[in-house]
Amino acid sequence: EVQLVESGGGLVQPGGSLRLSCAASGFPFDDYAMSWVRQAPGKGLEWVSSITWAGGRTYYADSVTGRFTISRDNSKNTLYLQMNSLRSEDTAVYYCAKPSDTITVVTTNLGDFGSWGQGTQVTVSS
Repeated sequence: EVQLVESGGGLVQPGGSLRLSCAASGFPFDDYAMSWVRQAPGKGLEWVSSITWAGGRTYYADSVTGRFTISRDNSKNTLYLQMNSLRSEDTAVYYCAKPSDTITVVTTNLGDFGSWGQGTQVTVSS
């Protein structure tokens, strides 16, 4: 059974930083590109960032480029999202997402994600 468990969310002031983690189990982690997706209050899901299976390439939404960094440690089956210069508009529940089993390459299409974590709340407020 695929399990994705996010952690690291919390309340932070504008301009602050947080590091999210996603512990993965139940599948060959290093076979899959992985992604972060978020959902702000009252809004739909938004793709945030993706990383290839080996970590060699990363992709970001325009809204977070230059502020967020995605990374992974395949030896620990863990995905990370370092978030700097946080803004109020970054307030959301952040989800770790794995593509469906037949999709191993990077995808930004929300419909391609077959497994999600429970999410971790990030609140940016003074």
